[in-house]
This record gives sequence, structure tokens and C-alpha cells, in this order.
Amino acid sequence: MSRRDSQQRHLFVLDTNVLLHDPTALYRFKEHDIYLPMVVLEELDRGKIGLSEVARNARQVSRFLDDLVRDAGHDAIVQGLPLPALGNATGNAAPAGRLFFQTRAAPAHQPEALPGSNLDNQILSTVIALQQELTDAAVTLVSKDINLRIKATILGLRVEDYHNDQVLDDVALLRTGVVELEPEFWDSHGREMASWKEDGRTFYRVSGPQVPGWYPNLCLHLPGELPFDALVRQIDGDSAVIQLATDYQAPGHKVWGINARNREQSFALNLLLDPEVDFVSLLGNAGTGKTLLTLAAGLQQTLEGGRFREIIMTRVTVPVGEDIGFLPGTEEEKMTPWMGALMDNLEVLTGGGEPSGSWARAATNDLLGHRIKIRSLNFMRGRTFLSRYLIIDEAQNLTSKQMKTLITRAGPGTKIVCLGNVAQIDTPYLSETTSGLTYVVDRFKGWRHGGHVTLARGERSRLADFATEAL
Repeated sequence: MSRRDSQQRHLFVLDTNVLLHDPTALYRFKEHDIYLPMVVLEELDRGKIGLSEVARNARQVSRFLDDLVRDAGHDAIVQGLPLPALGNATGNAAPAGRLFFQTRAAPAHQPEALPGSNLDNQILSTVIALQQELTDAAVTLVSKDINLRIKATILGLRVEDYHNDQVLDDVALLRTGVVELEPEFWDSHGREMASWKEDGRTFYRVSGPQVPGWYPNLCLHLPGELPFDALVRQIDGDSAVIQLATDYQAPGHKVWGINARNREQSFALNLLLDPEVDFVSLLGNAGTGKTLLTLAAGLQQTLEGGRFREIIMTRVTVPVGEDIGFLPGTEEEKMTPWMGALMDNLEVLTGGGEPSGSWARAATNDLLGHRIKIRSLNFMRGRTFLSRYLIIDEAQNLTSKQMKTLITRAGPGTKIVCLGNVAQIDTPYLSETTSGLTYVVDRFKGWRHGGHVTLARGERSRLADFATEAL
């Protein structure tokens, strides 16, 4: 392996978890070279069995590697296999590096600082040997394992997290979906705004330097004695068409018996009930009303409006505490323990706390049981949902690939709602900037049939609000 140009060469050694997290990582290092230790191939082989997402990714990586080595001889493998060039945004092929495998025996002795001979320590020993051999190259270990990165740093090795799957550099850059306008906005636009009514809705056309920064279904709020709430419907250069939002905090605008308790909840209901919005994402801490609002809007449109045939709710089955093992029963019975939030909110929406009307509540619960289905994420692949209201709960625990798999199941007439809190991720190797929920919030920005709101205020109780801030 010789240096190919005058600049310092970069060789990235990939840990197994990088490939299991993103099978296309082999093609994500541009013009730089990649090195795979033999223990990584061993771990891929052990991880390929099963129906989990990790097993599918392991098999996909093996297929990629098989395509690369199929027609290559031993000499070509030793010299490094050229990786396919990927097209960039301009359509031109970006330069690609080479893929190297470990073709020689592992170092006979590993550093004394590494006790035992587990697979992570073998990878570290390989990186040390490469660093000593390739003095003209920058050898870097890439791993999503925090402890492995810590050990590599202690040994003085170059080490990085896998950053290519990051949607944003900082989760603080993630849009909230709500913009508060300056008080001067109405003064500068109030007299010259064109307004009209269409299908019972009020529309305005506004213009100004701030308009190009807007996007479809952005929620606008103008504070004051007479607050003004609107949603952006169309943007044309520096002018935009905005629609007056329905105030679901008003007693006359109940949705399945409930009112919004704050401005963000009202905006969320506007998006959830809008037939032109096919995808809605709601972010917020526990107690901000994500599930309650989503279920109320779903019941209103399914049972009263007849827009959807049924409500389907799913989530990733990641336990908060210690796993309780396998659960008996059908798919729906297995999923029931994971759907406590659904049951709690249905009790609120059906008046479960009232002592009277037990027969009516029983009839309502029986009806809801036939119109609300609980489905496991594991059986979503290959399905198509027609005229369904699909709720993806705890979406922060999904990878971007899993999120794509779910959303592409939507058929005609289906609406998808993603709920979650990126500050409560329970899945290994996912972070706030790599979560599938962050991914879809960012990617659906600008699509006229998608909307997003971050719910900022908790509405459970004063105890829950204080615990959120103090604990």
C-alpha cells in the first residue's frame, strides 16, 4: 500500500458497528481508503442470522463485499480494491478510494495496556500495527462504540465517531415549526395585505424580506392584544400566501371532546386535521400532549369524518429498564404492554374517569377496539396502508433507514404522524443528530404536504412540570 499523491494519505479502519448501522458506509469516505480487519468480517458473519434490522444490515454489507471481491484475484485484493465512485450533487462522479482487507496475521503481541484478547482489543492492536507500518499515512479508527473510542484515545490513536449519518451538526438547529413575528409585521403589512375567503377559510398575501426564509405549513404567530396565528400555504419569491389558523383553544372548537391548551397544541391540531397535509411530526417532552392530540384528531377523522378506515399505532419495542423477556399471545397482545400511552390517552378521550355512563363507555371502547389497531414494527416491511391514520410513537428510537421503510408503506389516502422526543433516545448508536426522527423533520421541510411542530409546554400537572425542570 503506497502513497498515491503528494498530500497525506488517510486510511480509515471501520469497526463492525459502523457497517451494521449503515451498510453503505463503505462508499461514504470519498477519496480516502478503507481498511477492514478480519475480526470485523467474523462479527459480520455472526450477526447475519435473524430477521432484525441489524441482521439485515449485516447481510447487505456481505453482499456489497461479495460484489467487490467476486472477480478480484489475491494480488488485486492485496493492492486494494477500487471502490465505486459516487455521483455528487452536480452529477459528476466524486473520486473514490480503495478498500483494503487484513491479509496478514494479526500482531503476535498486543499492548500491555489492553487486558485480555477480546475482539475490540484485536481491532486496536491492528490499528496500532498499521500506524507503525504506514508512517506516511493518517490511520484513523472509526467506531460508534464510545468505550472503544475512549480506549483508542488512551492509546494515542486517531479515532472518530461515524458522522456521515448525522442530519445536523447540532440538534439546536432543528426547526421548531413555529415562528414568532415581530410586532412591526402587522404595522408594515396590515394596510396593504390582500385578503380573501375560500371554502370558509381566510387567506392573506404578504411580502417582505423575511418571507424567503419561510416554508410551506410553517406556523406563524404575531403576539399582541389581538394575537394573529396563521400557516404558510404558498411561497413565491418574496411573497407568500398565509391562511388564518383555527383557534382550537376556543371552547367552540373541540376535537373529540378536547381543546388545545396552548398555542403550539392549536397549531398541531391544525396540521393533524388538514386533509392537504399527509405527514406530521410532533416533537416535545413527556406531557406536552403529543399522543392525546394525535389520537383525538385521528378519532375525529376516522369515526366522525370517515376520512380514514382505521387508526394504526406502532412503536419500537425498546424497554426503558431491564427487559422482561418474551411475551405470549398474538401480535396485538404482545404489543399491548408497549402501548400504555395509547391506553391512557384513550381513557381520557372516552371519559374513562367518569363514574356514570359505563354502558356507553363500554360500547365506545368496543367500537374503538375495531377501529384502532396496534401493530409491531417488525412486520411492517412489504405492507401498503390504504386510507389509514398511521401513528409512529417513540420515533426517536428509529434509524433513518427504518423511518424510510415505514413512511414508504403509505398508500393513497394515508396520513402518517411521527411522535417523539429526541432527548430520550434508548437505542444504542443513535444520538439526537442521527435519530430517524431528526432525519424526517429535516428532510420534510419545504414539502407542501408535510408539517412539523415542537410542543414546548408540558400540560400534565404542576408536579410533572416541576419534575421535568428540577430532576
